[in-house]
Amino acid sequence: METKVSYTIVGIFVLVFSMALIAGVVWLGAGAEFRKSYNDYLVYMSESVAGLNLNAPVRYRGVSVGRVKEISIAPDKQESVRLLLAIESGITIRESTVATLRSQGLTGIATIELSGGDAQSPVLEAKNGEKYPVIRSAPSLMTRLDATITPILTNLNESIGRLNDTLSEKNRVDLSRILSDLAKLSDILARRSNEIDSGVVDASKMLANGEKASESLPQLIQRLGKTADEFEKMAKDASQSSAAARSTIAHVDETIPEFRALMAQLNDLSASLKRVSIEIERNPAILVYGRPAGRPGPGE
Repeated sequence: METKVSYTIVGIFVLVFSMALIAGVVWLGAGAEFRKSYNDYLVYMSESVAGLNLNAPVRYRGVSVGRVKEISIAPDKQESVRLLLAIESGITIRESTVATLRSQGLTGIATIELSGGDAQSPVLEAKNGEKYPVIRSAPSLMTRLDATITPILTNLNESIGRLNDTLSEKNRVDLSRILSDLAKLSDILARRSNEIDSGVVDASKMLANGEKASESLPQLIQRLGKTADEFEKMAKDASQSSAAARSTIAHVDETIPEFRALMAQLNDLSASLKRVSIEIERNPAILVYGRPAGRPGPGE
């Protein structure tokens, strides 16, 4: 007797069994993830978070430790983006921990990278009146590059503008003239290379003579010093001689009156001797008999 089997029941059984099998595999694979506990943290970003999606991974030193739960504009900070992160409770977030937006390769998919977390830094906790602890944020690599490259590009544009102004038609003509003059000068120098070499040799000799002169210069300075000392000594001697001469002149001035009186006496004596010689010439007997007595006056 043949058993009649309902293909519909078999199909339903296979379908249910397959779904149960898939659910079991998913449960076994994701059960550990569902059994983990998470702590929520807030991050405020002041830059664009383009490429960051919900459930994007949060990594700490490259290891996945959580996910992004919410992305929104901060209600009290319209210029900032508010990110709510779910991080495994076993990961210690400290006050020195910093959150940075990082793009992965050319795909543009962004993640949140946590760094820092010095062991000496206190554990991050929610402040009074806040529901979640707030992790500090830092500019992403692209933001830092933009902040650095933008001024460089600005300066480069300005430099190019100045270069264009410098290389105007008139300046190009002047530059061509200068290059032509330099070419002529180079040709002249090349033709007179022998004279230049001779001049260099003469200059070398001059420098050598200068070195010899510089070696003898200390001796010359020493001799000049001795000569200056001798001149100074001569000046002192001359000064002393001048003082002695002045003293002699003063002494002579003091003796002149006496000398004049002596001369007057000598003149008187000379006059007396002259008168005596005249009388002797007139009457030589005076030497024998002396002068005659004068005639007696009346009554004598």
